[in-house]
Amino acid sequence: MPDYSIRVDVPLVNVDVLVTTKDGQFVPGLKKENFKILEDGVDQRVTNFNQSEAPITAVMLIEFASTNYSYLRDALNSSYTFATQLKKDDWVAVVEYDMRTHILVDFTQDKREIMEALNTLRIPGFSERNLFDALYETLDRLDGTEGGRKYVILVSTGQDTFSRINYDTILKKVKATQNVTIYPVSIGRALRERLDSRGAVGPIANLDFLQADNQMNTFARMTGGKAYFPRFDGELPEIFHDIGTAIRNQYSLAYRPTNAKSDGTYRKLKVELIAPDGGPLKIRDQRGKDVKVNIIAREGYTAKHVVD
Repeated sequence: MPDYSIRVDVPLVNVDVLVTTKDGQFVPGLKKENFKILEDGVDQRVTNFNQSEAPITAVMLIEFASTNYSYLRDALNSSYTFATQLKKDDWVAVVEYDMRTHILVDFTQDKREIMEALNTLRIPGFSERNLFDALYETLDRLDGTEGGRKYVILVSTGQDTFSRINYDTILKKVKATQNVTIYPVSIGRALRERLDSRGAVGPIANLDFLQADNQMNTFARMTGGKAYFPRFDGELPEIFHDIGTAIRNQYSLAYRPTNAKSDGTYRKLKVELIAPDGGPLKIRDQRGKDVKVNIIAREGYTAKHVVD
């Protein structure tokens, strides 16, 4: 029989990593050899690496329900901080939701369109907020777009009222969506603080708020983002600035997994910083003191199932 070979094309797995000090300062100057990626505990070889400011594709997904209008107004005003940081090659869409999603402006590179879209959010008409449906639709839309880094800036209480899908379904969708990072900004923490000061938060309502916070944290953690829970309106401008900085200062890594099966399984990821000798990398400040760092990256990904 003649000689022959079989070539298996294993797709790249892309992992965006943010490395910060304990106080949130970006750690610059890291090299490819400083990163170690484990997939289900197995060491992977990083093949692609960069830390350039590549164009982004982002959706600002905003809950606009008559729950906490005064605080939401401040959140919208602070969203301008994020919009002003956009570069000329970035694409951004603005979507608001209550019972259903409403596209205020589709993907655009015009900052003025984004500002005008935010300005249309004046008086909410409904108290229903179907977060799970809205996030599912948004991830679907991003999955159909080309480009590199993709983000969802989720301004929400984290609560859901009458979505067609449940929490387990949206979690499966988040797990199956690659190359999208979610940055939730809670408008529920401040509402809870205000209601609690009036004695208006009972055990059931407090449990609802805690569950909402947990959902927002989970969306961020699973996708390599960060969730924010401001207690006061004055924290919002700094938060949106922090999100913009994080997006611009991520390290982009890629590898071809040693497990080449496209079997639809969920693979857990862990990113570590290593020194040239293979030990833990030590980060020191200007005074030579060791600094603790936070490594923020998605928890895993789903190996897409291939049907013959």
